[in-house]
Amino acid sequence: MKIKDSNIAIIHDWFLQKSFGGSEKVTFTLNNYLNESYSSPDIFALTSNIQNSKRNNFENSKIITSFIQSLPFGKTNVQSYLPCLPYAIEQLDLRKYDLIISSSHAFAKGILSSPDQLHISYVHTPMRYAWDQMHTYLEKSTLSKLGFEFPIRFMLYKLRAWDFYSSQRLDYIISNSNFTSKRIKKYWGLESEVIHPPVDIKRFNYKNSRGEFYLSLNRLVPNKRIDLLIKAFNKLNLPLIIIGDGPERFKLEKISNSNVKFLGKISDREVENYMSRCKAFVYAGIEDFGIAPVEAMASGAPIIAYGKGGVLDTVNCLNEKNKEKVQNGLLFKKQTSEDIFDTISCFEDKKLWKKFNPETLNEYSQNFSIENFINKIDFSLNKAWEKFNKKNK
Repeated sequence: MKIKDSNIAIIHDWFLQKSFGGSEKVTFTLNNYLNESYSSPDIFALTSNIQNSKRNNFENSKIITSFIQSLPFGKTNVQSYLPCLPYAIEQLDLRKYDLIISSSHAFAKGILSSPDQLHISYVHTPMRYAWDQMHTYLEKSTLSKLGFEFPIRFMLYKLRAWDFYSSQRLDYIISNSNFTSKRIKKYWGLESEVIHPPVDIKRFNYKNSRGEFYLSLNRLVPNKRIDLLIKAFNKLNLPLIIIGDGPERFKLEKISNSNVKFLGKISDREVENYMSRCKAFVYAGIEDFGIAPVEAMASGAPIIAYGKGGVLDTVNCLNEKNKEKVQNGLLFKKQTSEDIFDTISCFEDKKLWKKFNPETLNEYSQNFSIENFINKIDFSLNKAWEKFNKKNK
């Protein structure tokens, strides 16, 4: 059987209006690619409440959801059912599909499949809060502070076990970065192929004249470490614009001086405008990949980021000895406000922005284009399909 003659299912963890990011964009790209190249896949998720332009990415496809969808707050706060989600994902019936592609950052990869079905998983991350970010999760958890730390720890222990055992069902794994690939090897003991996620490079303009402000674009959540940027910029007294919203916003605004401005959620066109005019894009968190820094490069902006995680796949430091690589930013070594302060002070004092050519940065960002992603996915899909069918003859 050829792929175009097969029944195909795509499954993603959830589609939520309030937290629509890179993993959802990957899922949409996979859906469009399969529609154009093979056959129209059916879409599955634990829950969904997306609408309007976001919903249009799936055109006329129905999103088939789990029983979580009908529970109170299931469409808006799926995480409140965390202990039930492994059970919920396993109740989705995908028996009729020959090819299952999961786009997973938590539960989607745990779908049940038979030996006659090929399950390829594009993994954005092993479950963060069950593994290396467990202690951070507990520190920030309101329930933990109210005396429920022990039951939460036990729940995460159970999730960790399920995350491992469900990974062993996968036939082929694709990871979104070398950082994620290492975590898959560490936690699941499995190999994976690295294919970076697609970035819509064509949206961005690198030809605008650059301003004097620095830019941060994130969801305002603890692991993004916006607090470190604010502390550094309070001391630097340089203009910082923060785009994005989230539960940390009030707390972050409270510690900010007048040189730090919060714009909240703004339109894509406004984002593109700020990206194309910022002096540099700054980032202090640890990302599994990090789409926003690539979008900033496409806009001609150099990157100043913490040198750990997926950003190492995209940002080549100006101080790096390997001159064959396109140098597109500065990386600070410690995740502290002091290190951010020192790095940006150096960037300012030595006028290092003059060393970055916007057109060169844009050209480099093309390595992460939608077209490149589709070409690599198509090659890997066909390779896995051929190998799977030979083995099952």
